[in-house]
Amino acid sequence: MRRREFIGLLGGAAAAWPLAAPAQPASMPVIGFLHSGSAEQNVKRVASLRKGLGAAGFVEGRNVAIEFRWASGQNDRLPELTADLIRRQVSVIATLSSTPAAVAAKAATKTIPIVFLIADPPVELGLVASFNRPGGNATGFITLNVELAAKRLGLLREVAPKATTVAALLNPGHPSFKPVSDLLQATAGPLGVQLQILKASTDGEIETAYQALKPGGGLVVATDPFFFTRRAQIVGLSTRHHVPAVYDSLDYVQAGGLISYGTDIETLWEQAGGTIGRILKGEKAADLPVAQPTKFILGINVKTAKTLGLEVPSKLLFTADEVIE
Repeated sequence: MRRREFIGLLGGAAAAWPLAAPAQPASMPVIGFLHSGSAEQNVKRVASLRKGLGAAGFVEGRNVAIEFRWASGQNDRLPELTADLIRRQVSVIATLSSTPAAVAAKAATKTIPIVFLIADPPVELGLVASFNRPGGNATGFITLNVELAAKRLGLLREVAPKATTVAALLNPGHPSFKPVSDLLQATAGPLGVQLQILKASTDGEIETAYQALKPGGGLVVATDPFFFTRRAQIVGLSTRHHVPAVYDSLDYVQAGGLISYGTDIETLWEQAGGTIGRILKGEKAADLPVAQPTKFILGINVKTAKTLGLEVPSKLLFTADEVIE
């Protein structure tokens, strides 16, 4: 049962790819889109990006072009994909929901504007000088998903109170590995939880991590495009191992995951489209403050809860944005 408006999508998975544009004007600006994931896993988000661009007056194939570059989970390809976009003289580079792509783009160019959407602190990553005054060639949005890891652990504790041992699935190669680990460690004690850190950066390591789960425990899956593109695998493993798990994105719950809490990512992709439009119209990334989210989404899959033998507290069901029954 949806409790927020769903924007219907036309064109299926094809919506993640550029539209055909037979006779493009020579002066048409080009957006370089760089991502560490795959097109198939980001169809709805790309549709939101196009919606934001449209609201800013830019329609793909009519007065703007988009060059998509997907690394499909192979982050080592990001430097070459970035170099290709630079050779094509794109007007701006968009790196949405992909910290590795944002870092790769920033390392490759100091002049082409970059619009990012990341969970990690952009100042610490060297993307901007400050939130209010980015100062360089990059600006964008922060999701706060790193900070929300503690909230997710608390929600999992409410839904699965008997899971006093909780594992955290983290990618050791992701920039947020240490801050998320530290935050969860600090949160676990007061909640009466023993925390287990599981590391995974390959498909095989994800499988191994689930085998290392302690019986009767729970799981927090960290924010990471690597995990997001493998959400069907992760949700399937959670079901197979009978483990209650909490995620950062509603997409996991829609795929059969138990519970999720995080930023309204699709709205941020739409807003990013608006920021890209402002840059294409002449504004400088250095002058556009980094924005933070104001809307967060709680999703609960009651069917999954019943399968796990759990009863979701009524107050959570009442406040949830989406309940799948």
